[in-house]
Amino acid sequence: MTTPGLDEGVRPKRVVVERRLHPVTPFRRAWAPVAVVVGWAAHDPNQAQEQLTRLTTTTLLIVFAVVVPAASLYGFLSWWFTHFSVTDSELRIRTGLLFRRTAHIRLERLQAVDLTQPLLARLAGVAKLRLDVVGADKKDELAFLGASEARALRAELLARAAGFAPETAHEVGEAPARELLRVPARELAIALMLTGATWGALAAALVVPPVLWLATHSVWTVLATGLPLLGAAGASSAGRFVGEYDWTVGESPDGLRIDHGLLDRTHETVPPGRVQTVRIVEPLLWRRRGWVRVELDVAGSANSVLVPVAPRAAAEAVIARVLPGAEVPATATLSRPPRRAGRCLPLWWRGYGIAVTGGVFVARHGLLRRSVALVPHAKVQSVRLSQGPWKRLWRLADVHVDTGADKTVTARLRDAREAAELLRGQAERSRTGRRDAGPDQWMA
Repeated sequence: MTTPGLDEGVRPKRVVVERRLHPVTPFRRAWAPVAVVVGWAAHDPNQAQEQLTRLTTTTLLIVFAVVVPAASLYGFLSWWFTHFSVTDSELRIRTGLLFRRTAHIRLERLQAVDLTQPLLARLAGVAKLRLDVVGADKKDELAFLGASEARALRAELLARAAGFAPETAHEVGEAPARELLRVPARELAIALMLTGATWGALAAALVVPPVLWLATHSVWTVLATGLPLLGAAGASSAGRFVGEYDWTVGESPDGLRIDHGLLDRTHETVPPGRVQTVRIVEPLLWRRRGWVRVELDVAGSANSVLVPVAPRAAAEAVIARVLPGAEVPATATLSRPPRRAGRCLPLWWRGYGIAVTGGVFVARHGLLRRSVALVPHAKVQSVRLSQGPWKRLWRLADVHVDTGADKTVTARLRDAREAAELLRGQAERSRTGRRDAGPDQWMA
């Protein structure tokens, strides 16, 4: 039976339903006017204290009675005028109380949909969705949605990006994930204790304030310098432990999933085919245990860590899922610069090396903190050769490989003739790699 007036080959348009964020959102937005007052007081505490002493109790009560309802009204109206909807081709987000803004996010340009739950959001049962879009510098977000609604919307958006029809995308649900790696808390804690940055920040926080006190005898100078140093020491140790706690990497049809966080839980996705560079970082004190850290450059995405710490074999197994077919060459097999490179960079020239395999361009740098960068040939955007006057004197040159994530990997201090051949060869490998590579799209 057919509907009169409707052709059988024409699919009826799906009804677009606008939805609002979770009702808890106004409480988050209501803090904006209060934050302005607090920021003014922190910027000029003396004037703020002087103005506060002039106010009587009655005046304070009146101000309190005005500010709190005004902040609550602002939060409610901001929530009321914020809507989002999913159409056949895009996600629309309309925001703004006085100045309206509508974001049109094309579903086929979605790179990642990350779900984050700060501590208070976890207690309230809500979550935030952050959207990575190709070509967008700023992430759009939906904050906040109910936790179950956020997961369902995330699954629908990923299914739509994978090519599912609009009528069935919301029924697909979240794709199952297979766990590849989990970082034990004890291993993470030991790794942070064996990191030089942790001890360097802690030493600065303990040494600099006493020196400033002896030099200035000013409490404000000591506090203004010591507190940021102490905060930096905490961020490089306890802060990283809290953020990278229970780090789990899983494989699913929509890419590699990364879950982590002790207080604030974050659920990220490494988009398939979007990884531009993989770096294997090996600090000096980690080498005896055979541990490495794996970092990423993803085009248009803020995801930068794949594995915070793991044995090399386990890390390379995860890299194999990110860069299928790519081989991680052993450190001993990397080609070092010629010995005359020591005239340009004494001692440290030994930390450089390169290798070219069938799938990736590999460059290493660093003696104490080794870093090996792997760039798939298909992701190379341009290749450049640079040679200053001193390097030209010693017949040396650098080859720069630029990727789609606005990052550069450099093969330093190579023989000039070798560098010229490397330049021509890498340009050809990049052309053939892009021609033979499959499309960057979500797996169905």
